[in-house]
Amino acid sequence: MADEALVIHPTAKVSPDARIHPSVRGTKIRIGAHSEIYDFVVIRAVGGTGDIEIGEHCYLNPHSTLYSGSGIRLGNYVMVGPNVSIVPANHAFGRRDVPMRLQGFAPAKGGVVIGDDVWIGAGATLLDGARIGRGAVIAAGAVVESEVPPYQVWGGVPARFLKERP
Repeated sequence: MADEALVIHPTAKVSPDARIHPSVRGTKIRIGAHSEIYDFVVIRAVGGTGDIEIGEHCYLNPHSTLYSGSGIRLGNYVMVGPNVSIVPANHAFGRRDVPMRLQGFAPAKGGVVIGDDVWIGAGATLLDGARIGRGAVIAAGAVVESEVPPYQVWGGVPARFLKERP
């Protein structure tokens, strides 16, 4: 079972209206125990070589999108609001003589890592290199591409420190 491209724990719930697109290039997608993937969530193995690992007791709300890119790791008890995008990849665009679509991907920044007990608000975007510490909150609509320390609340575009969690 450890070598399978898609592993969904038997206690996890995946809506029949969610779309999970396993890799044809060896990327692994794992969904942990008691996690719930709601309607119209898209999990897609594309670009890069990173795996998607969703911990236990995670909730991915409708219309959220996870692209594998250079990898995504969600800890346990992570709440992902509706319309969240987690995209650990960037298209290269350094040449004007070649269409961007043909330039491939920019170098990876290590993927996206989300610690335990994190809340990602509606419409937030997490980009390659985002590191969200345990117990942090990402405000609705925020764009994160850097490190968020544990138990802090961040928001805005680009995301910045707003306050400590009480």
